[in-house]
Amino acid sequence: MTWSILARDAATGELGVAVASRFLAVGALCPRVEGGVGAAATQALVNPWIAPRALAALKAGQGAEDALGSLIAADAGRATRQAHVLSADGRSARHTGADCIGWCGHVAAQDVSVAGNMLAGPQVIEATRDAFLGSAGLPLAERLMLAMEAGEAAGGDKRGRQSVALQVASDGPIPDLDLRVDDHADPLAELRRIYRVWHGYTRHFRRFLPSVDQWGADHPGVFDRAVIQAAISAAQAEQE
Repeated sequence: MTWSILARDAATGELGVAVASRFLAVGALCPRVEGGVGAAATQALVNPWIAPRALAALKAGQGAEDALGSLIAADAGRATRQAHVLSADGRSARHTGADCIGWCGHVAAQDVSVAGNMLAGPQVIEATRDAFLGSAGLPLAERLMLAMEAGEAAGGDKRGRQSVALQVASDGPIPDLDLRVDDHADPLAELRRIYRVWHGYTRHFRRFLPSVDQWGADHPGVFDRAVIQAAISAAQAEQE
């Protein structure tokens, strides 16, 4: 009852996931992303453990196929599951169980994987993939939104619309961008609105937050409110 896209920006190395569904708060259960590691989505009769465990397996050094394959093999409900995984090198793996409700299936290319079930037809995931591939050069978040909008225009979830989620990560387990629309008559349009708000303020704010470098050392970030606000104001003025 969902379709999702996992993607990598080959130029920046950013990883992202977007998912839409006629289901309340799809972002609470289905998508996961970790910068430098991978992206995953689990759907259909959802097993919410698949996505975080798949990322843990990638982080431990497994490839996408092995990471997903071992999790699916161990799941007694595998015939009812749909899941896919994309690693930081742009390779991916997918599973659509035999008992997933039609139309269901998946497609992929280098740096992108799309999967869905209970859809209007295969054109949904094909349009999603093609829109992503055709938008190279734009920021990853915008490419993911364009892709989902193309899938929606091709028919989307055959039961209708309700929720959507978008995550993009460049480094570590905390996404740079993590937006959700949990219950809305036009969730993709509402996601666009929220993204514009994020792009105007929170995008600038985030770079001052504490972080952890590749060696595990903590960096406290900037906690002088005057410095933060001055920098954000300057960035907003330049953007305008």
